[in-house]
Amino acid sequence: MPTDTEILDFDTARHPGRMPSVIAHLSRFIGHAIPPLYLVCAAITVFEVFTRYVLASPTQWAFEVVMTLCALAWVLSAGYVTLYRRHIAITVITDMASEQTRRALGMVSTIVSAVAIYILLEASLTPMLKAVDLVQRTGSGFNSPMPMMLKIGLVAGTVLYVVQLFGNLLEDVRSRLWRRVVTIAGIVLALRILALLLDHYLGSSALTDFFWSLFSPLEPLSNLGREMDIRSLPLSWVTVFIVAALLVLMMTGMPLGVATLTVSIFCALLYFGPRGLFLVSSNVTGLLEHYTLVAVPLFVLMSCILERSGVAKDLFDAMSIFAGNLRGGVAVQTTVVAVVLAAMTGIMGGEIVMLGLVALPQMLRLGYDRKLAMGVICAAGSLATLIPPSIIMIVYGLAAQVGIGDLFMAGALPGMLYASLYILYILVICRLRPQMAPTSSEIAERAGEEQTLARHRLIAVIMALLVIGMVMGSIYAGIASVTEAAGVGVIGACIVAAIRMELNWKMLLDALMRTTTTVGTIIWLVLGAVSLVGIYNVIGGAAFMRELFTGLDMHPMLIILLMMAVLMVLGTFMEWIAIVFITVPIFAPVVMDLGPALGLEPEQAALWFGVLFVMNMQIYFLSPPFGPAAFWLKSVAPSDVKLQEIFVAMLPFIVLQIIGLAMVIMFPQIALFLPEYLSQ
Repeated sequence: MPTDTEILDFDTARHPGRMPSVIAHLSRFIGHAIPPLYLVCAAITVFEVFTRYVLASPTQWAFEVVMTLCALAWVLSAGYVTLYRRHIAITVITDMASEQTRRALGMVSTIVSAVAIYILLEASLTPMLKAVDLVQRTGSGFNSPMPMMLKIGLVAGTVLYVVQLFGNLLEDVRSRLWRRVVTIAGIVLALRILALLLDHYLGSSALTDFFWSLFSPLEPLSNLGREMDIRSLPLSWVTVFIVAALLVLMMTGMPLGVATLTVSIFCALLYFGPRGLFLVSSNVTGLLEHYTLVAVPLFVLMSCILERSGVAKDLFDAMSIFAGNLRGGVAVQTTVVAVVLAAMTGIMGGEIVMLGLVALPQMLRLGYDRKLAMGVICAAGSLATLIPPSIIMIVYGLAAQVGIGDLFMAGALPGMLYASLYILYILVICRLRPQMAPTSSEIAERAGEEQTLARHRLIAVIMALLVIGMVMGSIYAGIASVTEAAGVGVIGACIVAAIRMELNWKMLLDALMRTTTTVGTIIWLVLGAVSLVGIYNVIGGAAFMRELFTGLDMHPMLIILLMMAVLMVLGTFMEWIAIVFITVPIFAPVVMDLGPALGLEPEQAALWFGVLFVMNMQIYFLSPPFGPAAFWLKSVAPSDVKLQEIFVAMLPFIVLQIIGLAMVIMFPQIALFLPEYLSQ
């Protein structure tokens, strides 16, 4: 995998191997062309807030333009992300396999991925052509062709995706014969798309009839479900099959988004035949119309700009003064800085990496216990899952149809609870074992220097608080929606970088490219998961799971605990975003039904469960064997730090997280107090 420098360099980035250069150049060109769209979206969003509240003259066009530009940037990044193989996948099994087995699994994964994405492409082509014929519009006051543009964008994105997959396959295949087979297969599929276009615009012809005859042997597969009488099978069997199929595909190293998309396509064909592919396409297209999702790339961009501006380092240095002569004060200040960074960015991985670069070397240099230092960084760095603005909360709110502003308010106190537990543990363990952490006076005496609060560090603290105030204040005051607040945060981050003399085109391009890569990996996983959940709900899966849980002869609180256990197990091997879209649409309605039995209104129950879910996901970020926090810290830790050592260091903090989760389960008002108080 290339380094970030190679990815960002226009002149020197060259993809290795024998991949046809035209495919690589196309993916790279589009990958560098679309990132500025996110900056345009942020500027338009802030302009809309300004015109609405300052000029009292809101626009009619901002919402639709931002939604269109952002969705196009999402889907068109597919080729670029695939070029550098950045899609999220579970590789633990393939990493343990031999080189030959790993290569074989990789090729199988790529072939299945190409087939699945091609099927999505073909299923999306007809709706796109109809939308173009009608010049489909929103019907709003602005009446933009947003629906048509989104359908065109989805088709273009899938084309880039499948073409790049064929490029990757050509690189991986060593045999000249198989390379020719792959090339011929690609040409045949391209001609089939051409035949579909000709059939739509010119009607049936000898050419189209010829191509349909080439694929006639596959027609029995489309009626496989009817021959198997799949509808007569119990949904419990179908559910087990879906879970098993997902696990098998994931273990091959296939991108998680493609794995869920493949299973959804298979289920759609089994239950509904070729017409079922329309459901897959409509589910995917419908997701692109969710304005709330625009907040994700904007918050990611805000985080990347702040990271590049150097605020984190100055903020950490400033907090060392405020920590005073406290034993373990640097670990405490790391936790406090993590809280501030979480409230500024909402991004987990970036925060752990920042703290790993800034705080870990300093704690190790000052003589802190290694395990304490690493555990604090991983645990505190993952607070961004819970403290608003949290990306996980945005995605959960979308999946559960819960107000994201309410989720942000509900997560604030539990987030502070976790931070307080971490600080309390640090103080107690350092009191019991003074050798684990020196005091600031001992550090100053050893260094022979006096600690002072430099002016630029004080300014960093003020700037951090201003960014937090701009983002969260605009949400809680009702001035801006979550998405609009994210746009405000991007512009605020740019202002901070400019004041610090760090804002330049290279830094901004770096932040934009990182945003494109991050969001490009997330969006296709979301599209696949939404497609699978949509098909599962149509065949009655959601109703089946609801009846299964509500029919259990158990106290409602035990059902909640069972759900928490399921989430913890899934968190040991599955990405959080897949867990959200696979479990939340099933669990959230059940929890709402259980609400009255728990003494809560259905809306309160959904909000409370959302906080529990996110707290559970924070445990996931630390849990062995695949806890992402450990891998993020390992990527920037000294070379002598072992992965096993990091996992051991995180164990006390996992216990603290479970204690905090239990407290919010027993006392729901910890999560519900702030939303209820602020809504009065």
